[in-house]
Amino acid sequence: MNGDDSTSSDGDAPEDAIDTESVGGLGELVPEPLLPAWRRVEAVQAFRATYGDTYVGLLEALTAVVLTGGYLYWAFLFLTQ
Repeated sequence: MNGDDSTSSDGDAPEDAIDTESVGGLGELVPEPLLPAWRRVEAVQAFRATYGDTYVGLLEALTAVVLTGGYLYWAFLFLTQ
């Protein structure tokens, strides 16, 4: 033994021996009364998986505009007082 327990004797990683294709999500563990709320969480996750980069870029641009507007308003108030 070489002392490395991270791989099996045939050289495969331990997680390769696990079937991850047929594994469901956390939805299998959510109790029935909480399923409507869980469906909303899944919808948000699907949206983020599909439009994540665009959405984040849009939010960053919106945040920059709001912060710039707030700073300019503050500067206007500061300079006119």
